[in-house]
Amino acid sequence: MTLSPSPTGRQFTITHGDQEAVITERGAALRCYRVGDRDVVVPFGADELPPSMHGAILLPWPNRLADGHYRFDGGTYQLPITEPARHVANHGLVHSVAWRLVGHSDSHVELALDLLPVPGYPFRLDVHLHYRLTDDGLTVRLSATNDGERRAPYGVGFHPWLSPGTASVDECRLQVDAASWLRTDDRLLPVAAEALPADRDFSTARVLGAIRLDDGYGSATYRDGKSWARLTAPDGSTAAAWMERPLGYWQVCTGDFKEAGRYRRTGVATEPMSCPANAFVSRQDLAVIEPGATHTVFWGLRLEGGSRGTPA
Repeated sequence: MTLSPSPTGRQFTITHGDQEAVITERGAALRCYRVGDRDVVVPFGADELPPSMHGAILLPWPNRLADGHYRFDGGTYQLPITEPARHVANHGLVHSVAWRLVGHSDSHVELALDLLPVPGYPFRLDVHLHYRLTDDGLTVRLSATNDGERRAPYGVGFHPWLSPGTASVDECRLQVDAASWLRTDDRLLPVAAEALPADRDFSTARVLGAIRLDDGYGSATYRDGKSWARLTAPDGSTAAAWMERPLGYWQVCTGDFKEAGRYRRTGVATEPMSCPANAFVSRQDLAVIEPGATHTVFWGLRLEGGSRGTPA
C-alpha cells in the first residue's frame, strides 16, 4: 500500500511471481496489470484520473440508461444525465467514489463500499470486491448484498482495456465468445439482438485492422464454464479476459473517440456485463436482489502465449 497525493487515492499493489497489479482507492479501479514487462491491460498513471473508464467498476447498472429514467415496482425514478450528448446515465454510481480497504496481502486486496440510497436509486447495497493473483492470473470477485427493506434492480459490469503490448491495436487479432450482436440506435442503446454481421463477427479470431468498435455482444458462449475475449499481438502474446455466468454480455470498444486523448486506440475494452445497456428499461437479464440476498460474479484476466503462459 502506498500513500500518495494521487487523484485516485491510495494505490494497493498485489504481486504473485512475475505478476503485478495495482488497484486504486477511488473507484476500486484496476490501474495496471502486467506479467513481467508485458502489460495485460492498458495502464494509466498514478497521477491521472482513469481515462475512458479504464479499469472501472460499473454498478448498479453498466453502460447506458436512456434518459436516466426507469420504472420499478410501481415507482418512477430519474438519475442524473452523465453523458449529455446522448442524454443517458452512463456506467452506474461507484466508479468515482472512494472504497474502503478491508484486507490486503501480498497477492490479494479486498475493498468494500456502502452504496446508500441516492435520488434515482433509493436502494441500499453492501458491495465487496476481491482482486487475487494466482498462477492462473488475476481473478476478480464482486458481491452485492441488498441491505435495505425493498428489492433492488441491479446490473454489474467491468471495464478493462486489453493491451496489445508493444504492437498496435490494428495489428492484433480479436476473438470474442459471443453468438449475437446488439444492434443499437444513434444513442448506442440496444434495439435488437441479431445474428453476428460479417464485419462484427469475432467468434473466430481475426485481425482488427482499422475496424472501429463500440458494440455489445450477447448470447455469450462458454467453455468449461468461462466465456473469453482475447487480443493477440503478432508475437503471439495474448491479453485474455474471461467471465462466468451470470455475466453474459461483452461490450467491445476500440476507443475511437476524441475524449480518449492520448489513449485513443491504444487497447480494446472487453467489458464483462451481467446485462446489456438500458436493462433498467428493457428488463433484459436485469437482476433483482431481494432484501438480505446477495448477487455474486466472477471474472478475470491472464496473459497467454508468447514466451510464457497458456497457448492462445
